[in-house]
Amino acid sequence: MAGMAGEFDAEGARLEHERRDPRSSPEDLEHLFELSLDLLCISGLDGYFRRVNPSWSRVLGWSEEEFLSTPVFDLLHPDDVEATAAARARLRDGVPLVELTNRYRCKDGTYRWLEWRSVSSVSRGLVYAAARDITARREAEEAQAGLQKRLIAADRMASVGTLAAGVAHEINSPLSYVLSNLEVAIEEVRALAAGSPPGRTNELEDMLRDAREGAERVRKIVRGLKTFSRADEEHRSVMDLRPAVELAINMAYNEIRHRARLVKDYGKTPLVEADSGRLGQVFLNLLVNAAQAIPEGDADGNEIRILTSTDHAGRAVVEIRDTGPGIPEPLLTRIFDPFFTTKPIGLGTGLGLSICHSILTAMGGEISVHSAVGRGTTFRVALQPAAVQRLPDPSSAAPAPPVGRRGDVLVVDDDSAVGMALRRILRDHEVTVLTSAREALALMASGRRFDVIFSDLMMPQMTGIDFYREVARRSADDAGRIVFVTGGAFTPVAHAFLDEVANERIEKPFAPAAVRELVQRFLK
Repeated sequence: MAGMAGEFDAEGARLEHERRDPRSSPEDLEHLFELSLDLLCISGLDGYFRRVNPSWSRVLGWSEEEFLSTPVFDLLHPDDVEATAAARARLRDGVPLVELTNRYRCKDGTYRWLEWRSVSSVSRGLVYAAARDITARREAEEAQAGLQKRLIAADRMASVGTLAAGVAHEINSPLSYVLSNLEVAIEEVRALAAGSPPGRTNELEDMLRDAREGAERVRKIVRGLKTFSRADEEHRSVMDLRPAVELAINMAYNEIRHRARLVKDYGKTPLVEADSGRLGQVFLNLLVNAAQAIPEGDADGNEIRILTSTDHAGRAVVEIRDTGPGIPEPLLTRIFDPFFTTKPIGLGTGLGLSICHSILTAMGGEISVHSAVGRGTTFRVALQPAAVQRLPDPSSAAPAPPVGRRGDVLVVDDDSAVGMALRRILRDHEVTVLTSAREALALMASGRRFDVIFSDLMMPQMTGIDFYREVARRSADDAGRIVFVTGGAFTPVAHAFLDEVANERIEKPFAPAAVRELVQRFLK
């Protein structure tokens, strides 16, 4: 009996020891292996799994039998094979602990990111490893990185807009005297034609017309740059949609012409009340998107069609259709979300369509999309008709009055060529050209009086704003005779100033007829 009691005491001691130290119980370790939410496994150095816990099937979808019968490297993402092989080589070399991140293929064909910690028993030819599914974390990190790149791209586009305004301003000054000199030269050729061989003068006039046409094309591009570089200001007016569409086409045509034929299918539309620049931004974005959806190389086989019409509710409608690959239906519900894009990183910020949606909604309009994979995409813009359905008729304006008395005109512009162009346009008047506002103030202080004073707004040393204020301090009548000549790139101070004063202004490049007509108004 005593012996039996001793055996019972020994067994009890063993059980108590196992209760206090679960490492000594294989059954407890088995429970932990089966219950772990992490992916636990034992694999051979030959590249096959020996055991996997249930989390492998839960995360990746394969059965335990499929895992054990499939080589480990067959489940890896192709881009991760080399790094994984290097990690296993380190384990074979006896490195105590190896860490690794790679991707494993799920049964549905997708991949999950796994973060590993592995140890090996070289003598037994086994690797013991624990992996954690970090797919959600990696996707969040990639999304954050993508968002950062898009924000950088958006900031770069804002900088490009500022640069575009500056470029437009710099181009407008030389363009002013190129266009005005060409216009005056054409007038002179016509005047001289009576005493010259007709063929020669006709050819000279044709040359000048061609040069003027080229300069006009540059002017349209510059006007587009100025229009699309406006960031915050909004100026609504009653307008026809077609000029805004045409302006967008001019800006986007280089993107379009290598990819598709452009077809204009214009129907009648009502006038709308909108901001022409912002509306042009919408159409430009839609046209560029349509072009970029079509690969280069088959321009004759693809088409971008622009249709205008009036819908059953009386709204003005513009549709932009392309024969690109189309947008999958699941993505259509997100197409106007900020930062969502189907383009590769670097080709789009994901902001364009969201901005288009915001612009049109603010104007009381709407934008919608219809697409079918393999059949192309159509974006449809609809805007409410304006309350007033009439634009001023340019042909009804009174013709410019004939030159009356000879006027005394002062031109102040730091670009002397602009001043000389104005002198040629106003050759029937006495024109004084100065390149410094300080010189102009000194001349006026000497008692010289002028009927009209043309002043560039943005000049070095003394700006047109400072010039005006100094003239106004001396004589309100003289200040009222100042006409501001602007090139486009306004500072906030210049914007506020122009809103404050009621003076006449002309934009570069200016039309000779408009300049002459303006001077005549001061001479009445």
